[in-house]
Amino acid sequence: MAARTRTERDSLGELQVPAEALYGAQTQRAVQNFPISGLRMPRDFIRALGLVKAAAAEANASLGHLPKTVAAAIREAALQVAAGDLDDQFPVDVFQTGSGTSTNMNANEVIARLASRRLGRRVHANDQVNMGQSSNDVIPTSLQAAAVLACRERLLPALRHLRRTIDRRARGLQRVVKTGRTHLMDAMPLTLGQELSAWSAQLASAVERVGDSLVRLRRLPIGGTAVGTGINADPRFGRRVAIGVGKLTGERFVQAENLFEGMAAQDGAVELSGQLNVLAAALMKIGNDLRWMNSGPLAGLGEIELPALQPGSSIMPGKVNPVIPEAVCMVCAQVMGNHTTVTVAGASGNFQLNVMLPVIAHNLLQSIELLANASLRLADAAIAGFTVRRDRLQAALDRNPILVTALNPVIGYEKAAAIAKQAYREGRPILDVAREVTGLPEARLRRLLDPAVLTRGGIRGKQHGGAG
Repeated sequence: MAARTRTERDSLGELQVPAEALYGAQTQRAVQNFPISGLRMPRDFIRALGLVKAAAAEANASLGHLPKTVAAAIREAALQVAAGDLDDQFPVDVFQTGSGTSTNMNANEVIARLASRRLGRRVHANDQVNMGQSSNDVIPTSLQAAAVLACRERLLPALRHLRRTIDRRARGLQRVVKTGRTHLMDAMPLTLGQELSAWSAQLASAVERVGDSLVRLRRLPIGGTAVGTGINADPRFGRRVAIGVGKLTGERFVQAENLFEGMAAQDGAVELSGQLNVLAAALMKIGNDLRWMNSGPLAGLGEIELPALQPGSSIMPGKVNPVIPEAVCMVCAQVMGNHTTVTVAGASGNFQLNVMLPVIAHNLLQSIELLANASLRLADAAIAGFTVRRDRLQAALDRNPILVTALNPVIGYEKAAAIAKQAYREGRPILDVAREVTGLPEARLRRLLDPAVLTRGGIRGKQHGGAG
């Protein structure tokens, strides 16, 4: 049985639209033109688009360009869009016209139909819902607002939670000494607390970077309309919309000083994507550190045990894998790929308009969402609950030939190197070989080679020759 339809008309003529759809002809044309991926514009973007439309209606009413009753009906419908009540009415594919015109008109048509129902008379999608606007300023404005809100509401809180979790574990492990590693080879000792402090510092820098990028994304190009000149918009309109979006969200937005830049380029989105790429690199480093530390339990490093969350093999009973760090590392790989897409798309402005806005929105907002969710899982399902295998840490420390580095200032580099090689060759502790070779008192050697003392750095003895 054929689906019920109704006839709609736009500037290109008539076509059939699903009878129950709130959208109209322009949206339907986009659905027919772009059956490409099945991916729809992100929820965060549709939310921001609804907020921009609501703020625009208020601005036009305050400026005397829209009757207050019409503006109120538009605002109410737009806030329904923002709330997610109408997501099923936004069927347009991400891979569409580069300005996002199809999605802008999708919103205009849905809002106009709902507003018309409320008023009992026609509200025009272009002349009233889209008054003082163009897709060319609405879509980048919505993209920027969506990114700011997603970072402020989800990503930054998730990163702070992850950092607090790491800091809490670091405080509890500040006296647990382990073998350091450089080039994946044994190096001088440090504490687990010190090792985790590096992760915490990486996240602190990530929070700073993201926050700094948001400063520029808060400058919205609304009011530029078609090419940045503001044709058909009240000169006061853009500023009022930016303030209005701020009031609706509790965030501070301003109108961009140069509307031409805000529409012709997407440098702010590329910048934020770059900071997310740095964050992905940091989280992948943390995830891989955890995987190495957890490796084993017998043939690997076996320094920690991550929480056992699920069976690790369909054929090997008893196997448990580091599934959370693996998932986090896959997220990081996806974000790195997204950044490449955003970079190419950001460079794809021609004269007065970037023409890859939808794909920038999709990839940027996906990266924010993935990183926020991955950070929470890494904190709660991996770092908060891992246990330390102190016996393994101590066994490795006792046989670490690199401890001889502490003897450099006392016996010189060359003699220390010879001791390290002999200890490794014979499988003996450094202390035993050093006592035989140097003739130094055992008590002094124990002080010089104490791994806990070595984690505090500094010079432990007087130079006796050789390179320090």
